[in-house]
Parts: sequence; C-alpha cells; structure tokens
Amino acid sequence: MTELVKRSLSGAVFVGCVVGSILWNPYVCCCLFFIICLLAIDEFNRLMQSPRALRMFSLLATIALWLVVFCFAWRNPEGEREYFSIGFIMSIAYLPIVVITLLDEIWNHSGDPLKSWGNFLISQVMIALPLATLMLLYFLDKWLLLALFVLIWVNDTGAYCVGSLTAKRKNGNHKMIPHVSPKKSWEGLFGGFAFTIGAAFILHRFGWFDEIVVGQYGKMIAALFGFMVSAFGTLGDLMESLMKRAIGVKDSGNFLPGHGGVLDRFDSILLAAPIVTALSYICYFLAPLF
Repeated sequence: MTELVKRSLSGAVFVGCVVGSILWNPYVCCCLFFIICLLAIDEFNRLMQSPRALRMFSLLATIALWLVVFCFAWRNPEGEREYFSIGFIMSIAYLPIVVITLLDEIWNHSGDPLKSWGNFLISQVMIALPLATLMLLYFLDKWLLLALFVLIWVNDTGAYCVGSLTAKRKNGNHKMIPHVSPKKSWEGLFGGFAFTIGAAFILHRFGWFDEIVVGQYGKMIAALFGFMVSAFGTLGDLMESLMKRAIGVKDSGNFLPGHGGVLDRFDSILLAAPIVTALSYICYFLAPLF
C-alpha cells in the first residue's frame, strides 16, 4: 500500500469519526474528544520526556476536567443551557488536582521544577482546556462545531493549493516564517483566508450559523467566524511546528498513518477552538438585543 493510499484512508476514517460523532449525539461526541484529549496529553508528555508522576497527574487533571464536561452534557438536555454551574463544578473537580501537582514537585523534587510545572501547565492550558471548549461550542449548537472543523480543513486545503501553485512560479512564493515552517508562504496564508471565508458564506446560506446571528449581520458574523478560524488555526499550526523544531522531531507521533500524531492533527484547533467559542457565545448573548 502506497503512502498516498495510507494517508487518504486514514484521513477519511478520521474525518468520518469526527463528523459522525458530532452528528450522532453529545455523549458519543464527548467520548471521542475525551479520548483524543487523553492521547494528545500523553503524546505531549512523551515528547517532553516528562517524569512518570507528572504524566499521571496530567492525565488525572484531564480526566477531572472532562468529568465536568460530561456533567455539563448530562445536565443540559436539548433546549436547556446552564451557563454558571460549570464554573463551580470545575473549581471543585479540577483545580485541586492542579494544586496537588504543583505541591508534589515541592515534596518530591525532580531536579527541574520549572520544566515540570511548565510541562504540566502547558498540557492543561494549551491542550486540555482548548479541546474541552469544543464541547462548549457543541452545547451551543452542534452545527457550529461542525463548521469549525469544516473550515479548518478548508483553510488547510486552500493554503496548500495556493501555496503549491505559487511555488511553481519562476521566483517561487514568499516564505512566511521559514525557520519555523519552511513550506508556509504568504500566498498560501491569504489563499487559506479566501477559501475559508468563502466557505463560511456558503455554510451561512445553509443555516449553520443561525444560532449566533446578530440582527441583520449574519454574513458579517460568518465572515468573522471564518477569519478567526483561518488566522488562529494557522497560528496554532505554527505554534506546534515551533515546538517540534525545538525538540528536534518531524511528527509528534504516529497516531494516523501518513498524518503524524494527535497533536499534528489538532494543532490548528488548539487556538481556534477557544477563540471561536468565545465569539459564538458573545454573539449568542447579543442576538436578543437586536
């Protein structure tokens, strides 16, 4: 089996699982992204060669966080939303594990506390929490979460196509940040913007953004959603590329044949998810005022 066939098949399975879980029901969706989050946290700690205790605490904190997510899903049947209970539950279930992790390093000094604490906090703030916000977006409207993934994929495809075509010119294209990601170009970046915003307009016509439309500004909201996905998705990709260069690896793992590890597949989501979730909730609360 050729590398292209492996890449295509694994990519199709990945897309099918994500789309299928979103369209099925909240519990299947929660379970899928919970497993993905655990795999991403473990992958990050393996890359950073974190001590076993730190890896265990990272997984425990992630489990506690997702128990909160499951509680939120359970307590919010369709048509009901309880926005404030989530913060209280999180403070009880999640924060104590964070504190215990920091205290453990004091009593059981590993030799490099700044690295240990840094790895733990990065695993939570930049991986676990952003992935948990995917479900907050789902609880608002599953079509918004599906739109996030579709637009991420459109942005990657648009940037790749435009970047590849412009690279064939006589003088090539203009590299964006070659010391971080040699293949990324400014032409690809703006191509990704154009494709993503165009796709957002199409999704708006199909009603995917109806839950967050503010007055007569539906097209503007869709364009802003698409712009945020493209901008912060690209930034998340660059962030993960910089991390891999810093530790000297090509891929974060081998989760998907031909696609790399979990972090390689979800790097664009890590910054885009919290940003568009915040945007969506702001628009949702503003909508009744217009």
